[in-house]
Amino acid sequence: MTASVSAVRVVENGLRQDWRGVKIVWQRELIRFGQDRLRAVAALVQPVLFLYVLGTGLSSLTNDSTGGVDLKTFMFPGVLATSVLFTATFSAASIVWDREFGFLREMLVAPIRRGSILVGKALGGATVATAQSLIILALAGTVGVPYDPMMMLILVGELFLLSFALCAVGLVIAARVQQIQSMMGVMQMLILPLSFLSGALYPVRNLPTWLEVVTLLNPVTYAVHAIRSAVFDRLDAPAQALAQLNPPLEWFGWEVPIVAQLAVVVALGLALLWFAIVQFEHTE
Repeated sequence: MTASVSAVRVVENGLRQDWRGVKIVWQRELIRFGQDRLRAVAALVQPVLFLYVLGTGLSSLTNDSTGGVDLKTFMFPGVLATSVLFTATFSAASIVWDREFGFLREMLVAPIRRGSILVGKALGGATVATAQSLIILALAGTVGVPYDPMMMLILVGELFLLSFALCAVGLVIAARVQQIQSMMGVMQMLILPLSFLSGALYPVRNLPTWLEVVTLLNPVTYAVHAIRSAVFDRLDAPAQALAQLNPPLEWFGWEVPIVAQLAVVVALGLALLWFAIVQFEHTE
């Protein structure tokens, strides 16, 4: 009796399969985030401390220098930006965890380009970070920021772009790091300078020359300024005070428009993602 033979169909590589791989990795990031509620709560502790504890504590010292604008109102855009900074960069660290525990090897045998995994990671991490920042965004009214629908849409878009760029930063590091402990150490070392040198907690005018240069070299600065501009455009406060607290960013005397600032963030994210993919292609 002749045994029947089943035909085996080998899936060919192509853009369709690559896009399917991106989608699956993106969905996996959302599922992991939904199942880890403690992670979501822990990531909100530091932004809340900055906004309500630090902001309230320092307001008594800065009332005369903010032109009547509450310090917490000024800090809100910066805290909003830093809330995605931590989540986005640590989302990229999960790829080191997958490598260390063998799950990444299972993904690498799929008939897709390796770069599809990183694109899915970047989009998934950016989506998770943006979704989590909505909790901070919902607190806007408690610090004197109006719930303007158009402003909210603009902020969500800007936060997604920033999250994508930060995920790309993390993926560049994760493409080479082999152990999760080393990854966490590197990310902690990177996050604090990106946060404190972005103008998130202070205006970028009248700084020492060296600090002003470093701040302008920090790509997070451009996202923070764009986010703060979107908020300040809707505040009912003296124009002079708002201009003092949110001075324009300048390159050699040229005022950088908001579109160009966001273009810097997007260009950096795409360039770093490409670099991470190139590195990832040569790792085992």
